[in-house]
Amino acid sequence: MEPGGRIVTRRWPNDEGHIDQVTTARTDLLNETESARTTTDQGEQIEFAQAHGPFTTYRRTVLLARPADADAQIVERTHYRLRIPWFNWLFGLPVRGVIARRIKAQGWWSPPDQLDPTQVLVIGLLAAASMSAAFVNTIFTQTVGFAADDFGISETAKGDAGSIVRAGIVFALPAAVVADRIGRRKVLVIVAWLAPVLTALGALAPSFVVLVATQTIGRPMGIALAFVIGVVAAEEVPKNSRAYAISVLAMAAGLGAGIAVMSLGLADLGPGGWRYVYLIALIWCFVAFDLMRRLPETRRFTAEAERVDRPRRPPRLDRKRFALLATVAFAGNVFIAPASFFQNTYLEDIRGFDGGMIGLFSILVGTPAGIGLIVGGRFADRRGRRGLIMVALPLSTLSIVAAFMVGGAALWAFALLGGILGSAVYPAMTVYRTELFPTANRTRATGFVTASALIGGIGGLSLTGRLIDGGWTYGSTMALLAIGQFIVTILVVAAYPETAHRELESLNPEDESLVPGMV
Repeated sequence: MEPGGRIVTRRWPNDEGHIDQVTTARTDLLNETESARTTTDQGEQIEFAQAHGPFTTYRRTVLLARPADADAQIVERTHYRLRIPWFNWLFGLPVRGVIARRIKAQGWWSPPDQLDPTQVLVIGLLAAASMSAAFVNTIFTQTVGFAADDFGISETAKGDAGSIVRAGIVFALPAAVVADRIGRRKVLVIVAWLAPVLTALGALAPSFVVLVATQTIGRPMGIALAFVIGVVAAEEVPKNSRAYAISVLAMAAGLGAGIAVMSLGLADLGPGGWRYVYLIALIWCFVAFDLMRRLPETRRFTAEAERVDRPRRPPRLDRKRFALLATVAFAGNVFIAPASFFQNTYLEDIRGFDGGMIGLFSILVGTPAGIGLIVGGRFADRRGRRGLIMVALPLSTLSIVAAFMVGGAALWAFALLGGILGSAVYPAMTVYRTELFPTANRTRATGFVTASALIGGIGGLSLTGRLIDGGWTYGSTMALLAIGQFIVTILVVAAYPETAHRELESLNPEDESLVPGMV
């Protein structure tokens, strides 16, 4: 057995029911196959091995007592090793519970499909990378209010700064194009290094203009990291678990964003306290190093690269699909970007929250949103994406608008409800960006759809800053921008295909020659 493995030993009554249970090959977290059967002085010994499953090492041994010995017990001993980078502390305990037959395999934490060791490794590494991407993508939004106060910047200028930083998406687009040619792994590792290093330069900014300039280059590396992560996940996980994978990565991203939020307490140290938050970005260099060491190339990209008939130039994007997804991304982010960007300013200026209180609000309201991610991801994989979006997206939008209109307990309640419902929608909405394009231009399409979302966010931010400086309330401004979310709901229900339970190759005929059913 490999070092670091686990051993679970259970003793069972020597009766017919338990004999049937332990001598039947498992089909929960893994599929077992009987590998050996011998007779010993103590009784009969049966060994099972992993036929398919997530473990890098696995052996289950059952020692059956002799039938004449009624007082003896059945001994079941399982040796296993599960390699989940960075998050073994979260999944190790429920896996042990399943191995010991104390809990069922189909819990909130487990994917609908059985994964193999490579898929488990990749998801763990991508989850760590998602933390880095989220931190980088969150830090400017969370600190801009404090930096603007330090430099004496107006609300309009803050909105413009947010728009400029989002316009930096142009620096991320080359990564999208190159990843379809040289591979997902190489590009992901490069941007995983660049994102934290460039972001940390914000700590040294002598002016608001320089701060905006550093984040206009650094944040796009986080964006590129995020959309390449999504492509790798879609290409590696089985067909019934793509939304689940997105929900797991989103939970990890929430943790990364939470670290940025929790760091806001540093902003209360003085006028320049916000600079320390940017220095924390350097911790994500450890993740970049781990990705460089252990992340494999996706099997779908490898198969595409090895095609004899692979064209020199990537195929043209499906214009209809691209226009549809780009429109949805644009319209949705007209509301989402301002609601996120101006939340802290609203809490500080209208509700009187300080940095520590804003951090507490974000944690207490944002953490339960993980419930929405898990429930939404599993629902989207089992029941489908469109029905979930049709119901949860409008309700989430209405709740968030309400949170910008009220104070006290109602503010916390509406923000909590909006966060949970919005998180439930996120896996279903996000997974479409990678499902509806072939391997040869999947990253390119995802990158340009992301760019469309950023352009929508730029428009929303610019309009929000001007409306608020012009005398509009936050509530009325968000209510106006929410029209974009209802446009999104209509387009998804009317024009999006249902992609649950379908292989990527069946959704994209261009990929039919790629090893079907390889995941």
